[in-house]
Amino acid sequence: MAVSQKKIADLQAAANIARGLALDAVSVAQSGHLGLPLGCAEIGAALFGHLLKLNPKQPRWINRDRFVLSSGHGTMFLYAWLYLSGFAIDKLSRFRTRGSNLPGHPEFGITPGVECTTGPLGQGIANAVGFAIGEKMLHGYANNIQKILNYCIVCLCGDGCLQEGISHEACSLAGHLKLNNLILIYDSNDITIDAPLAKTQSEDVRQRFEAYGFFVQTIDGHSIAQFIEAYEKAKMTNRPNLIIAKTTIGYGIPGIEGTNKAHGEAGIKFIAEAKKNLDLPELQFFVSPRVKTLFKTRCHQWREDYNRWECQFDAWKKDNKDPCALFFENQSVKNEIEFENIFHEGMKAISTREAGGKILNALAEKNQKIVTGSADLVHSNRNYLFGKGDFSCKNHSGRNIAFGIREHAMGAILNGMAYDNIFQPSGATFLAFSDYLRPAIRVAAMAKLPVVYIFTHDSIAVGQDGPTHQPVEILAALRSIPNLDVIRPADAGECEGAYEAAFSRKNGPTALILSRQDLPILADITNRKNGTLHGAYIARRETKKLQLILLATGSELSLVLEAAQDFSSFVRVVSMPSMEIFKRQGDAYGEKILPKSCQLRLAVEAGIAMPWYLFVGSKGHIISVNDYGFSAPGQQVQEYFGFTVSSIYEKIRSLLS
Repeated sequence: MAVSQKKIADLQAAANIARGLALDAVSVAQSGHLGLPLGCAEIGAALFGHLLKLNPKQPRWINRDRFVLSSGHGTMFLYAWLYLSGFAIDKLSRFRTRGSNLPGHPEFGITPGVECTTGPLGQGIANAVGFAIGEKMLHGYANNIQKILNYCIVCLCGDGCLQEGISHEACSLAGHLKLNNLILIYDSNDITIDAPLAKTQSEDVRQRFEAYGFFVQTIDGHSIAQFIEAYEKAKMTNRPNLIIAKTTIGYGIPGIEGTNKAHGEAGIKFIAEAKKNLDLPELQFFVSPRVKTLFKTRCHQWREDYNRWECQFDAWKKDNKDPCALFFENQSVKNEIEFENIFHEGMKAISTREAGGKILNALAEKNQKIVTGSADLVHSNRNYLFGKGDFSCKNHSGRNIAFGIREHAMGAILNGMAYDNIFQPSGATFLAFSDYLRPAIRVAAMAKLPVVYIFTHDSIAVGQDGPTHQPVEILAALRSIPNLDVIRPADAGECEGAYEAAFSRKNGPTALILSRQDLPILADITNRKNGTLHGAYIARRETKKLQLILLATGSELSLVLEAAQDFSSFVRVVSMPSMEIFKRQGDAYGEKILPKSCQLRLAVEAGIAMPWYLFVGSKGHIISVNDYGFSAPGQQVQEYFGFTVSSIYEKIRSLLS
């Protein structure tokens, strides 16, 4: 639909006002990025002033369009438009100040209207793909849901985002899945922080995305009319979309625009000249009556659209009560499963990856929100949901996502799905490959997203695949991430507690660390399940005066229990599947499990020693792996590093002698 010249002129006026707001905020803070807010102002005006479907009074409205600023350094672009649109944000003069809801990069849960935490380049692109998959899944779950759920995922990115490898992983998958609800806007200004783009890039971005299967358009990014036309075309396609918007970084700042200096705050000293060029007054944070009227009208339209949608939604709810309750009314589905029907003492040994797969399937039967996927290792990870179908461009009701060999994108896509708090997403790969998605895990921990990462093949027992697949240092690395729960269960019984803890957690992600090799099912499954929910528990209590405490996780627990058999009168065995959960239990519970009166302690884990010093103290001892392994049968590797019953027995004997 053609837009009147008057509306275009009003939007152009809003673009310049937004430029002025960015100039003032960065000037007051003496910090921040001016390049994108000034270079993409016309894009922002078209989106927030005309195209996006939002409700500033209900910023989490389920049918809103999701706007993702992948180029998070340009956060004043987003804050300026949220401010003009009437979102409940702080005064722009508080940009980048302590206690403000306007941090230096967008952070989820802090600023109304911010959909996800961005800043690490490329993460937002993959988050947007996750949002897009989430909407398509909703379409597959309920009849006629497209009538009330028909939002777009709009993502603004730059050269840096597209140079990061995660953009290739995520966009390749988006093209394969034909996510036509995704509109990616490329702020193509040909400048990176260090130099002109030509210094590091000569590829044809248009051809790259056409090869992925995207519908691609190239426009003048400073033409509001061209952008609106391209956006409307994008909404009509059956493919994901890329709009290449050619822009001038730092537009309007003399001596800075079009150069890499526009990436920082170097333009502050030219603000007076810039405002003169943009026909703006010197008054800080000025918004003209014309632009106020534009957004007053816009807010009225948003309210009308929302009220109309609510009526449609109420009518839909009457005929679709079950999916409505599940996805829109936050009625939680209980995770409790009668696990005793799955495992019991006396069953043959089973790997925790195999046990985890059975538990995950049992949970998914009760909880339709649980979805999962794997980075091309589903048969090794054992996390396939049987009978739940594969998500694809032809089957949006599938609950298994084949991510391909795209670990980094998988992590960030899971985050994107988690932001909407509709699905409970999980994804799997080998523990040795967790570093490929570590940046996404870090963001999930920061944004308090309840994502579950399933990492199998957890130790040197992997054996003949060699040191590249033996993750000796990675447990410690994961444990170092604040707000990430790391759980390494010792058997199927502890697995039950681990999965319950992971899928009931609401304020952060969980990493489940699972074995490839079979492990015996130990006695008293119920006690060990409950103990896992507390992070640590007494697996075997001493019968006389306590002289030594043994600590272990995962596959090493059964070895320690057997090795300590002859010393059970004086030795306590503690299983500690999760250090993080244990520390949250408080001092009283900690004293019950690890009394200060007994400082002689031995920790046993097939990984580096570092995390254990907190629990064994200065008088403690650790059996660990502080070098890379080698290629040989797993049992031989374990024997070489001392992870055998006899080696642990001798260590206990020497400590007690």
